[in-house]
Amino acid sequence: MNEKGYVHPEVLVSTAWVAEHLNDPAVRVVESNEDIMLYDIKHIPGAVQIDWQRDLNDPLTRDYLGRASFDALLSRHGIGNDTTVVFYGDKNNWWACYAFWVFQLFSHANARVMDGGRAKWEAEGRPMVREAPSYPTASYKAPERADYPIRATRDQVLEHVHQKRPLVDVRSPGEYSGEMLHMPSYPQEGALRGGHIPGARSIPWARAANADATFKTAAELRAIYEQEQGLRAADNVIAYCRIGERSAHTWFVLKYLLGYPHVRNYDGSWTEWGNLVGVPVER
Repeated sequence: MNEKGYVHPEVLVSTAWVAEHLNDPAVRVVESNEDIMLYDIKHIPGAVQIDWQRDLNDPLTRDYLGRASFDALLSRHGIGNDTTVVFYGDKNNWWACYAFWVFQLFSHANARVMDGGRAKWEAEGRPMVREAPSYPTASYKAPERADYPIRATRDQVLEHVHQKRPLVDVRSPGEYSGEMLHMPSYPQEGALRGGHIPGARSIPWARAANADATFKTAAELRAIYEQEQGLRAADNVIAYCRIGERSAHTWFVLKYLLGYPHVRNYDGSWTEWGNLVGVPVER
């Protein structure tokens, strides 16, 4: 990935790299999709499924799972603290990046994303199976969840607005303008009002991806985020979408591919902001 000019090329692996490590006991491939049925239809041999809704969220509160549940989830899939976890999925890897982001809340630094995701693996005619693998139970021990460095709350976003710091709205133009509450072809639900957070720049997440679902080069990404939209690597940036999955993709781009040290994902996003009483909204 060095030829693409990324600041942290080590976070990406190619489909060829994954193919070469399918039987490597130190590597666990994880599929995370919007369409959770895809895994059951076929998946990369040896890959386990992590469902963002069932596995990564607390079943009662609007929050992520706690440390004990995270330990149990990874242990159940045979993932140890030293295991290299490689994420991939549908939709240009947006849910793969989301799962990667949640793993970073628990400081699992030995994590990668397969560039091109499920679409590229299938397009190359690489093997896929229906059988779910079984691994010996591991003994994972995570530190306490550390939200602040990479996660933003609504109060922090409001402070960001007041201080006129950069916000990136990664939703579709129709959502940004307030004409829609969700992406085109989806039910228009989840918020009582449309629009965007004041001062946010509209940079749809998918602009960072090529037609084959791989990430654009660093030069192409800088042309979008910096030359066109005026962001700088030194900025304190918060990205958001509707529920935080698309913005996790942009968070990944800014933090790892372009090397922004201060970028957070507001996972409450428009589902929360569009329902809050008294917060500012622009259209």
